[in-house]
Amino acid sequence: MSATEILTGAEVVVRLLERQGIRVIAGIPGSANLPLYDALGHSTQIRHVLPRHEQGAGFIAQGMARASGQPAVCFATSGPGTTNLLTAIADAKLDSIPVVAITGQVSRSLIGTDAFQEVDTYGMSLPITKHNFLVNSAADLLKILPEAFRIAVSGRPGPVLVDIPRDVQLEKVDVATWPEPGKADALPAVDDALLQTAARMIAEARRPVLYLGGGVIHSGAAETARAFAEQGGLPTVTTLMALGALPVEHPLSLGMLGMHGAPCANMAMDESDLLIVVGARFDDRATGKLAEFCPQARIIHIDIDPAELNKLRASHIAISGDVETVLRRLQAQLKPQDRPDWLSHIRQLKTDWPLRLPGADDPRTHYGLVRAVAACLDDNAILATDVGQHQMWAAQAYPHHKPRRWLTSGGLGTMGFGLPTALGAALAEPDNTVVCFSGDGSLLMNIQELVTAAQENVNLKIVLMNNAALGLVHQQQTMFYGARRFASLFTHVPDFVALARACGIRAIDLDTADDPRAALAEAIKQRGPCLIHCSIDVQQLVCPIVPPGAANREMIGA
Repeated sequence: MSATEILTGAEVVVRLLERQGIRVIAGIPGSANLPLYDALGHSTQIRHVLPRHEQGAGFIAQGMARASGQPAVCFATSGPGTTNLLTAIADAKLDSIPVVAITGQVSRSLIGTDAFQEVDTYGMSLPITKHNFLVNSAADLLKILPEAFRIAVSGRPGPVLVDIPRDVQLEKVDVATWPEPGKADALPAVDDALLQTAARMIAEARRPVLYLGGGVIHSGAAETARAFAEQGGLPTVTTLMALGALPVEHPLSLGMLGMHGAPCANMAMDESDLLIVVGARFDDRATGKLAEFCPQARIIHIDIDPAELNKLRASHIAISGDVETVLRRLQAQLKPQDRPDWLSHIRQLKTDWPLRLPGADDPRTHYGLVRAVAACLDDNAILATDVGQHQMWAAQAYPHHKPRRWLTSGGLGTMGFGLPTALGAALAEPDNTVVCFSGDGSLLMNIQELVTAAQENVNLKIVLMNNAALGLVHQQQTMFYGARRFASLFTHVPDFVALARACGIRAIDLDTADDPRAALAEAIKQRGPCLIHCSIDVQQLVCPIVPPGAANREMIGA
């Protein structure tokens, strides 16, 4: 029997995190979480990364979790420290990312008194977390911390917030035994009758399409999904979040569907008679006008989250379960299918409705720059993006080959996401190159994290597509608001190369390079952080585009 230890609540937190396997934490100290930092300073197992903004801490944690598939942790103090963190937490909620955010709170006697740096963390975070806790005693931490990790990784992953008052962090507690680290719940049972019916529907379908969402990535089901598609002869589309689940060059791959998806993908889905939806939630950017989405198709919907089934589109068969398990068991009941007529038609759709990439051979154009960067990387490289035109160009033009190599803000669409998330991915996978595609508008949202990138010397390349505009806003104003462009063009643009160097990282400008391909290759080859700047014509558009309120078959620029 182990001896009893007398520890502070803060020391209990750090010990529990060590036992959970946490080795890197991003956060910023303040008055309400200083006891926690005092305890963390004595840890020999956990490395602390000091970002320059709490939102950066949240996205660094997201980057670690997205790249590794394991839960990650961030710290913030009370009041503004917590409110700065909320956007990153909301982003994690919508994209199902397992992050445990630990925030300091004013002492229990001050809660509700409008004390200095007090906010209602519990109330504000309730709608944007999978679960949250306000800790009432140091002893409760022994149950709450493992429970937070269990909740974060069980079923559909998501963020959990643990708010710890300052006096709880200082409170002493006797610890005789340590709880087991939090781990995911057992996977739910799957109804065999539903599997049998689904297999029969797939066998009887003449024009089926497999529709893969981000749940395939979270479940580690990419290889199973590929084998399932091959056995069933299923043309396959992916959402923005599922890029890499099926290699782009695979003969069954139709690419990304939706608002800026491949025209052949949208046209194939419009003609399908059966849609097998796996780990996707019928997001509006994927479906377009929902009432006209796949109008001829029956629906098989598979998702770990039963709340998503029949939420936006009624399913003929709705299967709640881990998608890797369901696909594997469904495949066992599915006889190999050839579908020569349908696959021949799919090949013709690819010819008639291709995804066009104008300028792909010129590294100083939007598509050409994405392709030139890809040519410098191997399949283990991680690609992160901010949000905007550059995000869609990278989604369209980058050759996505493997899962968990594509990190992007899908549900919330958060500008400022890219740099700190890429930084987190580089911390999680230091042996691989991480590239962040960003735009000038997005980069300025969290540009202070260039200093953190220099401080950590991560192997991160920031590829900046600079069109001196909020590009997607400018594009939509041009196309759908009578070209009334207001508040979307920047009248003053910083010297990003000089700014990056002032933050302590290398920088190159492809605008002035004699050989932009050679300059790009050399910048990516050298380890460490580097900003790669390239001016992009503001008139360049993301095409195709489905107009707001239109059906996917009504793409412009296809």
